[in-house]
Formats: sequence, structure tokens, C-alpha cells
Amino acid sequence: MRTRPVAQCQGYEAMIQTQTTHDVAIIGGGPGGSTVASFLKLYNPELRVVVFEKERFPREHVGESQLPVVGHILDEIGVWDKVEAANFPIKIGATYLWGSSPQPWDFEFLPLSQFRDQTRPAKFEKDRQLTAWQVDRARYDKILLDHARELGAEVHEGTQAKVIKGEDDRVQAIESDAGRFTAKHYIDASGHIGVLRRAMGIGRTVPTKLMNVAVWDYWEDARWATTIGTGGTRVQVLSIGSGWIWFIPISPTRTSIGFICPAAYYKAKGMSPEELYLDALSQCPRVMALTADATRETPVRTTTDWSFLADRMVGSNWMLVGESAGFADPVLAGGLALTHVGARAAAYMILSLERGEHDRAWLADWYTKSQQRQMKQFIRFAEFWYAANGQFTDLQDISADIAKDAGIKLTAKEAFRWLSLGGFNPEDGSRPGIAGLDFGAVHEITGKFVDQPDAPWSISKYNTFKLNLVGARKTKVPLLKDGRIEARDAYTRGGRTLPLLGVYAVVHDVLRSTPNDMDSIAQAIVDVAARIPWLQAHDAMATLETMLIDGWVRGSVDKRRPVRPYLPHGPEGRSNFHPNEDDIPEIA
Repeated sequence: MRTRPVAQCQGYEAMIQTQTTHDVAIIGGGPGGSTVASFLKLYNPELRVVVFEKERFPREHVGESQLPVVGHILDEIGVWDKVEAANFPIKIGATYLWGSSPQPWDFEFLPLSQFRDQTRPAKFEKDRQLTAWQVDRARYDKILLDHARELGAEVHEGTQAKVIKGEDDRVQAIESDAGRFTAKHYIDASGHIGVLRRAMGIGRTVPTKLMNVAVWDYWEDARWATTIGTGGTRVQVLSIGSGWIWFIPISPTRTSIGFICPAAYYKAKGMSPEELYLDALSQCPRVMALTADATRETPVRTTTDWSFLADRMVGSNWMLVGESAGFADPVLAGGLALTHVGARAAAYMILSLERGEHDRAWLADWYTKSQQRQMKQFIRFAEFWYAANGQFTDLQDISADIAKDAGIKLTAKEAFRWLSLGGFNPEDGSRPGIAGLDFGAVHEITGKFVDQPDAPWSISKYNTFKLNLVGARKTKVPLLKDGRIEARDAYTRGGRTLPLLGVYAVVHDVLRSTPNDMDSIAQAIVDVAARIPWLQAHDAMATLETMLIDGWVRGSVDKRRPVRPYLPHGPEGRSNFHPNEDDIPEIA
């Protein structure tokens, strides 16, 4: 750290300001800012990193439900064990009451038979790598910020940060109660208020009609709808027609319960937030039964819940991370996942720039496109869910928008079929999925929404498969690993990309080295999965399916061989997507 006096400005009281020079200055100490800081200090301890947080932790914050990808990021920065020790409920999946059917249905991250009942705190291994948490944000955010501080980040809590704009799209400095700070890199992780984003004059685009209002409160001693093993449960996502209710246990005794509805509905009802909240809960027998013996903290909290994307995410010496860069409707619980994933990407980009390993323009283009794509996928898929609930526009039109955001030009009808078969875009460059859901989940959930719950997989039509790279151009995509970005091979064609990473690389290599009949391909995949701990054979088969749908693989029928339907769960296996069987006898 270096300090020097700054000349007094005429007209102000006599004082000496202190200018502190850092490598990275981060506005916001929530999950985005603390994750960036932890990655930077973990992989380059010599970097001088400062974090400004306007609140003093712990402080309450909404957005408690996670996706499994978060656990992998927390494990990488060395904080997973600390979060697990907080005894947050383990998120196995979610129970949905959605659409016109009165039957709730469950989606689980893994078959329940694979979830081990074990003493907590547990290690980040096996089944726990496939689950998530539901966290009390006051405790969770403090754990993460304290971890960044322990790794060596300079943290200023209770400190407002003001951005001083310079020339040529650059941040000149940050002024705060702690002094005037300059840095080589500036990160805006200040959430939806976007301190840096606003100061730099970056606009926002609202690529959706989803403009909702959220009203919520916390309850003590609400019953869980189900308890799975030790500390495991599902969140509840429950439609009541005018909107939907979330029910998220965030500790053994504390539960977050909220209601989301269109802003127009809220305005038309003319109720106070308290009246609106109680009216919504009274319309859901499931919630009324689970809260019969519970007490509220009160008063209710409210916020607008409008999805948006920042017009730009990277500047000359600054980046936007998390909700300062964009926000997606929370129906798919993507908020924390998007924030942590974006924070990791931003930190890796800075680490690479500091080492001079890659061109800044290439990194900036990758960061911007990857963050925009992921946020758009959550926004579009949320629209698809609302449409399936009868609250929004036509499913086919929204399907076409999802395909367009994935870089695929299809008619509305074609896009509808593409999505129902598991339309995808590689979110993390290693396996197919949309909005945090893997291919199997996308296939089953969209199949339900388009009234094709048993839609066959495309690979079931054929028994031979060959790579199709005709007209494709080789390019490079980033691989983030151990604090470094490696440029790896990929193919592009017609706006689509086939990254030779992760499961895609496995399937690509199998198809190039194995006889092209399905029996040989399937056996080769099983053999590879037996040697690679992170690979599941069904993930590889799902990737083969998406590569076929997307044109990277051609399927055909060899009449000398049988054509067998592909059963992702085995001949008698139970899907991770199935009718809910919770026993809540108080429900009328």
C-alpha cells in the first residue's frame, strides 16, 4: 500500500486527503464483491484489493435459494466448509405448483436414492457436489466477506463509495469516508443500485415484459413440507394464478416466504403490501398448513423485481458483476448463481490481464457475451414459465426468443419443438443447459409445459452417429481453471459454438475414435465415465442428444442393427422430475 498527500482544494476546509493506490477496487461486499476479492487474493496474494461496503454485516438481504454451481465456486475459494458449518438447509430441489394442474410436482438435482444421510458438517464430495443450500443471507454474506478479509483483502464496511469519472471511459478514483482510492481495475458489485454503472452513464435494457413486485417476510417455526436425510428439503414455488409464492427454509427454524405478482396487479388491487401479502398466502392451502403454528417477524418487505441487462458490462478499466450487470426474475432461483459465476469470471479476467496472458479485447468480448447470454437465458426461460402458467404470452413466441438469444434462428414453431426437445446453449462451456438446469431437466420440464411429457429423445430415432463439422470454423474459447484462463479449441458455424471442453470434448473424442454404431458409442461413454470422477454417463448421452439437435452430429439408421429407444432413467428408473408425494394432511 502506498500513500501520499493530495493538495487541498481551494474553498474547502483545511484538510489532508489520503490517496491510496490499489490494484483492484471493488464496490459492494455482498456475494459478488467478496467472491471477486477472494479469487484475486487466492490466486495472486500480492494484489492489493480493497472492498467498499455501505452496510455493516450482518444485514438482511433477499435472494436465499441457490443452484449447485455455487458450491463448486465456494469450494474453489476455500469457503465451502465455513458455509456448510452454518447448518443451512440443503436444497435437494424444488416443489412446483404451476400451470392448470392442481397436482404439485418435484424437480430434484439428483435421485434421492443417491443422497446420503450423513452427519453435518459434511465434505464437498459425491452427492453434495450436486446439491445446493438455502441460505440466511445475513449470515451467508458475512461468512463470505470475512473470508475475503482473511485472505488479505482490505475491507471497509459502513463506507459509502463515490465513483469519480475520468476521460476515455475510465474511472479516475473512488472517494469514500476512508479516503480517496485509485486502482488499476474497478469492479461494480453494488447490486441493482449500480453505483459505478450509474456514474459511468451506462444505460439499462429491459428485454422482457416481466415487471413484478415482491413482498416477503420471515417466519419462525414454519413446518417444512418434507425433510430429506439430515437437513435436506425442497423449496416451494407455488402458483396462485395472480402470481406465485416462494417458501424457502433458510435455517432449521426460520423460513423466507414471499409473494411475487405483476406490478399492474399490485396497482389494481389497491391494497397495502401487508394486505396483499396476507391475501396471497390465504389463497394457498399448502402455505397455510405449513405456517399454522408459525409466527411472523413483521413488517413485510417489498421491492420491485424488474429484469434488466446493462447496456455494457466492461469498460476501459472497469467491470460490472452480479446484479449491477443484470437481474433475472427469481422464479428459477438464478440470482446467486449468476452473481457467483460472474464474479469468478471477472476475477479470472483480471488475473489474466495482470499476467499479460491474453488480449484484453478477447477477454472483454468473452466476459460480456457470456454474462449477457446467461442472464438472457434466465429471463427468457422465466417468461416461458409464466406463459405455461397462463399469465403471459404465447409459448411459441417465447420459445423463438429463447432460441434467438442462444444464437439460433428458428421459426416460432421450430423453436417450440427445439426447446421441448431440450434446446440448449453451453452455459459454462462444458455441458449443455439453460438457466441453471441441465439438459434432462430442460427436456422434462418443457415437455410438461408443451403437453409432451413423454417426448422421445432424438437419439432414439437412430442407431448410428457421426460428427458433422462441415463448414465449421475453428476458434478459441476460454477455460477457467486454477486461477488461469486457457484458450481451448472450439468450432463455430451459423452463430453456434461447439466448445471442446468438458462433456463436449468427451463426446467429440468418442465419436472420432469409436465405431459409429450406438452400442459401441454407449459402451465407450460408460468406459470413459468409469475413469473420470466428474463425468456421468447420462450427461454424455444428453450431450450427444444436444449435439444431434444442434447439427454437430448426424444420425442415421443402419438396418442391420436394432434401433433402441434411449431411456435416460433406465427401464424402471425414476425421473428426477415427478409428481409430489409430500404428506401434508392439514391441506383441505
